[in-house]
Amino acid sequence: MASLQKSKSASFSSSSPQAERHRGHGSVSKSTKSGADSSTDHSPALTNAYFEGSGSGLPKLQMEDLELLHHFTTVTCFTLSDRNASHELWRVNAPQVAFQHDFLMRGILAISALHMAWLRPDRKDHYSHFAVRQQDAALGTFRAIMSKMDQSNCDAFFGLSSLIVVYGFAAPKASDSLGLFSYSGEDSDEWLPLIRGVNSILMNVFPWIKQGRLCGLLHDHQQELPRTDLTPILKEQLSRLEALCENVSDGQEAITAYKTALAMLRMCFIRMKNRPQYECEVSMSFLWPVMVPQDYILLLNMRRPEALIILAHYCVMLHHLDEYWWMRGWAMHIIDHIQRELSDENRYWIEWPTTVITLDEKVFDNGSVGDPSSGPPVRDDFNTVIDQSLEIPSEELKAS
Repeated sequence: MASLQKSKSASFSSSSPQAERHRGHGSVSKSTKSGADSSTDHSPALTNAYFEGSGSGLPKLQMEDLELLHHFTTVTCFTLSDRNASHELWRVNAPQVAFQHDFLMRGILAISALHMAWLRPDRKDHYSHFAVRQQDAALGTFRAIMSKMDQSNCDAFFGLSSLIVVYGFAAPKASDSLGLFSYSGEDSDEWLPLIRGVNSILMNVFPWIKQGRLCGLLHDHQQELPRTDLTPILKEQLSRLEALCENVSDGQEAITAYKTALAMLRMCFIRMKNRPQYECEVSMSFLWPVMVPQDYILLLNMRRPEALIILAHYCVMLHHLDEYWWMRGWAMHIIDHIQRELSDENRYWIEWPTTVITLDEKVFDNGSVGDPSSGPPVRDDFNTVIDQSLEIPSEELKAS
């Protein structure tokens, strides 16, 4: 993948939001050149002096910034969600807001640069370093004025808080990293505490955001759980975890944290299983990390076995996002890390999520799924892979 790969389709327009996502999932339409190509496709009427600024009295244009903004609005914006309405908000509204708030613009450029690094492995280091600089600058301003959030800037805060999640997963993986789920204290730079903190602050200005230019990115997930429950085997897996957590020796506070995290996980599985078409799968998949109690996060970062086992089961849901370039491989990466942390005895408890994810990884890796540049075929039913994998008897898993 030494050069930008083109999509099999001539444009991004489609009646299917899933088709939109996969065409933008790391590929470029034939009718739209990549930012790298278009930045050198100058009109003959424009002289080099104009672009360099010499002799015109104008400052030199930052061509790489323009290239990356163009890439974001023509390619990357289609890879952040599975909803057409969200595509348009990222393509048009977010840049409009960013022109008034440089920290959001820097966040947009950072994501676009990471996407280019993924598309252009020959320039991966260059774009990755560019992304780091832009993201650091964005977060510096973001933190400095977080306490001054009001109606005039809440749209920009909301936009960047969404992009922070993408950046947290799109950035290169450290071998010992749990990604968003790392946490090392109140002043930590890790993404999960930042997102959880921002989410709390955003609630204070939620009425303004609902009336703002990015309100379409909000998802009012239905409060009443659907009547359709989980498959019997998935219910059994979660029930076994509840029994495991009842017998831990970490104290009642830890037991309460584990049980709450499991209750939230059960709810998220049910919502995903019954997801209506208008619901965003990305937003729904990230409900759990925001909803789990802080005590659970602390236990997770203490590498308590029960906390890690629960996280491994959440990875089944996270793996459903593996078709997005910025999520590719994260579920398996976290599972691998958890396996190294757990004892041989405790690894038994994660054999089910490991099997579910590994089976799909084997299908994905053998070439039968298709060209990774356009993404795998859409899995309209969340349970397709899970149900197939669940049929492995637990005793057979235990013996393997």
